[in-house]
Amino acid sequence: MEITKKKLGLLLSTGREDANLDAAVGLSEAALARGADVYLYLIDDGVRALDDPRVRALPERGAKLFVCAYGCQKRRIPLTDADTVTYCGLVVLTDLINATDRFIALN
Repeated sequence: MEITKKKLGLLLSTGREDANLDAAVGLSEAALARGADVYLYLIDDGVRALDDPRVRALPERGAKLFVCAYGCQKRRIPLTDADTVTYCGLVVLTDLINATDRFIALN
């Protein structure tokens, strides 16, 4: 299947210790390599993945990284790097779900 310029949305809600992080990064990297647009949304314990260098490298490769601002606030994670990370709420998540060709939730 040709995925160039298709939009892939990913939601990660689990922490760094969960295998879902590896899946999210792997899917993102594979989709970017094939020319897809990737939108990764971190929510709940998934906001802790901001510390992972693989996640931090995704915007450099073209992925759009969205992070739940409330999830960061609850976990006392500072809102930094606004040039590569978009801190937002559930309205943006809803928009991503509706605007992507495929959406995968890793819970």
